[in-house]
Amino acid sequence: MSKIQKSAEMVLGTAQLGRPDGASAAAARMIVQAATRAGIRWIETASEYGASEQRIGQALQASAGTRIVTKLPPIATGTPSSAIRGLISDSVHVSCARLNTNRLDVALVHNVNQLKCHNGLVWRTLRELRDEGIVFDLGIAVATPEDALLALANADVRYIQLQFNALEWRWQQSGVIDALATRSNITLHAHSALMHGLLAATPGARWPSASGIDPDQMRAQLWTLARDLDRDCPADLCIAYVRAQPWIDGVIVGAKSTSQFALNLARFQRLALTAAEVAQVNAVLPRVTNELLDPAHWTRAA
Repeated sequence: MSKIQKSAEMVLGTAQLGRPDGASAAAARMIVQAATRAGIRWIETASEYGASEQRIGQALQASAGTRIVTKLPPIATGTPSSAIRGLISDSVHVSCARLNTNRLDVALVHNVNQLKCHNGLVWRTLRELRDEGIVFDLGIAVATPEDALLALANADVRYIQLQFNALEWRWQQSGVIDALATRSNITLHAHSALMHGLLAATPGARWPSASGIDPDQMRAQLWTLARDLDRDCPADLCIAYVRAQPWIDGVIVGAKSTSQFALNLARFQRLALTAAEVAQVNAVLPRVTNELLDPAHWTRAA
């Protein structure tokens, strides 16, 4: 039976809270505290986000009731098997210390390769840490439908993170959404609702070369849809589009200031698009290439 949900909730992404070009320490604290006051139930972070984990831990109260998804650093293929458990255990405990907690709510690995690398030792170690109570749930970030189907086939996976935006068509046609309907215990969060800013439709947006996209035409289409569907701007439209997908539980959005957080929160307090409005967006926007949907293949136009 498929999950029934009105619209996907807001997940605070924190990549901008720990990096030098992101929020200051004071702003990061205020953003996290504003999120908890607003009832945000999920925060997404990673050990690679600079000081993000530490700043979250300093700002988050133990009673806040917020769950944290923590992406662990990948284990290099050349790492000796004898070092695997120690590296993973150390990484988990360091994240716990930074986050001021004794257990990770969700330990997220970068890709499905972590299921099998080192003859499955990485994943077995994470399962052991889960069974010891140091990790509550295990998750995988997936980049392709094939990866998503592999993750869904693993009963230990309880959380999936993937890209979804108004140009995405891969998950439906590959059977991923149908497979999700058989896993009611999976929480799925989507990132890149604005396709790394391109769908915000700002002038001068540099689409990847060979994308087949005319930036001026795309900008005009997005602004026209936003006006027709009574949305404030293309960013509001695209977030409402992702929120409308019944198979998505949460949408990850970041902020580097309290004003930006407040703007994002206001967008999530509005109604998501209706099914008819989603269909209208689908009818207008172009069918893009598979390569455009994978940022790993991007080469920016000059």
